Amino acid sequence: MLALTLESAKTIAIAVVVVFVLAAFLAAWIMKTIVQKVATVIVLALLAFAVSTQRTSLQDCADKVQGNFDPVGTNVTVTDTDCSFFGTTITIKDPRVDEDAA
Repeated sequence: MLALTLESAKTIAIAVVVVFVLAAFLAAWIMKTIVQKVATVIVLALLAFAVSTQRTSLQDCADKVQGNFDPVGTNVTVTDTDCSFFGTTITIKDPRVDEDAA
């Protein structure tokens, strides 16, 4: 049977406290890096989803612009087309029209 004195018990208790404090700091550092990695993955996944949804919006916009071409004989008239990109409305004008001349 192992007998402990009061002084040896106090010394062991101090050593255990120091080990637990060091383990807490180590765990916090490891968790911080894990949380940073998980947060980075989540942010990149959300950005990928946003770009994917906007890709569909860009295709819809291209279809609208193409639908706004009105062939008249040999001339082609284009009406302005409004498209939405990340919640911002963008107007696509006929690039052949010189706005300074208007």
